[in-house]
Amino acid sequence: MRGLGDHLAGRAGTFTALADAIWSTPELCFHEHRSSAAQAAAMAAEGFRVTPGVGGLATAFVAERGGGGPVIAFLGEFDALPGLSQKAGIARPEPVEPGGAGHGCGHNLLGAGSMLAAAALAAALAGEGVAARIRYYGCPAEEGGWGKGFMVRAGAFDDVAVAVGWHPGTFNGVRARATLAVTNRAYRFQGRAAHAAMAPHLGRSALGAVELMAMGANHLRAHMMPEARLSHAVTDAGGVSAAVVPARAEVLYMVRAPEADEVGDLALRLDDVARGAALMSGTTVEILPRGGALNVLPNAVLCGVMHETMRELGPLGFDAGDDAFAAAVRATLPDQAAADRRALVAADDLAAAGEGRLPLHRGLRSWDGAMAQGSGSTDVGDVSWIVPVVECATATWAAGTPSHSWQAVAQGCTPAAHRAMIRAAAVMAGTARRLIARPELIEAARREQAARRGGRALPPGLALPAR
Repeated sequence: MRGLGDHLAGRAGTFTALADAIWSTPELCFHEHRSSAAQAAAMAAEGFRVTPGVGGLATAFVAERGGGGPVIAFLGEFDALPGLSQKAGIARPEPVEPGGAGHGCGHNLLGAGSMLAAAALAAALAGEGVAARIRYYGCPAEEGGWGKGFMVRAGAFDDVAVAVGWHPGTFNGVRARATLAVTNRAYRFQGRAAHAAMAPHLGRSALGAVELMAMGANHLRAHMMPEARLSHAVTDAGGVSAAVVPARAEVLYMVRAPEADEVGDLALRLDDVARGAALMSGTTVEILPRGGALNVLPNAVLCGVMHETMRELGPLGFDAGDDAFAAAVRATLPDQAAADRRALVAADDLAAAGEGRLPLHRGLRSWDGAMAQGSGSTDVGDVSWIVPVVECATATWAAGTPSHSWQAVAQGCTPAAHRAMIRAAAVMAGTARRLIARPELIEAARREQAARRGGRALPPGLALPAR
């Protein structure tokens, strides 16, 4: 009878090829039609029953195999990022398509790795006669569209026992942290056009309102909690002619804080800043919610199971070619020492390197059972309010590589990335198998999740963007 490792090895080539194909055709949130179809076809070929259009989203789907026993969810994604087109395997910025999209967060690998884990585990359990329902969730629009929120509110996770996932990263270890809740808000200012030289007194600049709002937001930052974050992008500057007073302009803000109610309070204060900017500039403002995501509720029980699984798998193996390219990428980073501190490369790598740091993390980040507060946001948070969730990271990128960068895209379909993806699949499948074998761990994880939620209702407002 074939074991789990054999099932993983036998499918690794298929799913790394799928990851590369999705890398080659990057698609933005809610428009990942080719990527979603390719993933759904691959799961159907593995004997999974595919349900399309989950949550009313054209590119969302669920694939399931097995019957009876607990429902184990594997979380997958496939959306890319705008403006990050980059050729693979070269350590210099060179887009495939100037201004095009690119997989700067590794979602091509994320989805394929979770699919590999789900397919291998389902096949192994079927061969052993173990009852469980293995489900893969094809989740669109994590990057700013927050697709999992739609799926959660459609009830797609209501019968799930636990959810397992991963994310490409610069280290190997459990992602033992909460995230920040987030909301997106667009502020659309309307003014009055006029000749900027002959009749400036007749004009009311919408772009001026955006600039005034930015000044107000900068002052607001001085009076936010330290964990909160406020960032923005001008999405419409009102035109390119300096001779015309801009009659329209729009800016998009992301508001983040540890809890959803804190995000809501901060967003209302930002709304007042926008109204003040409109008043000062003689314009009007329309406030347009663009959705968001809840904070991740971490789960120490599941992190403990995953950490032990990673420890037993041992070091992640890379070869000299992997190290050489990673070192070339690291040479493009502006401050390697600071990047190393952020990456928290483990001490075992320091010893192995002899002098300096190895460019790729091979060991396992230590974990003492504590949960950290992260500064990022993800719609995995919405899932964690419904079921216990656990995720790992594996060293897909050179130490210090920032996500959402051309460097991450360049490393997205390398042999090192493939090795990291396959290791992540082994971690996820191994963790799920332990949980199926020990249902008391699932119950303990669910009790912890309920305690962290604390009886709070699922907030409706953050994860339902206007589309």
